[in-house]
Amino acid sequence: MMPAELPPDERPQFRWYHKFSAVVFITFCLEVGFFLLIFPWTDAWDVNYFSTFVPEWHGFWGNMYLRGAISGIGVVNLYISFLEMFRLRRFARRQ
Repeated sequence: MMPAELPPDERPQFRWYHKFSAVVFITFCLEVGFFLLIFPWTDAWDVNYFSTFVPEWHGFWGNMYLRGAISGIGVVNLYISFLEMFRLRRFARRQ
């Protein structure tokens, strides 16, 4: 249920830094989301610092379920960024 339209004097006033921080947040979530979605399935996944830090964990590190879980976190980041893109309309002036 949406609240009634607020009178012009009670509407929130957005400044440039509100808009800028929203765009930075969207960009950050997009980049992290795409990275987490794609990186676990590349060859670089098996030869990074963390996979060789503890040799006993190498079998766990190469598990497809772990890769899928990390890609799922990337999908969540992409979802958040797309939601924030649609919420960017809150900065539009309604007259």
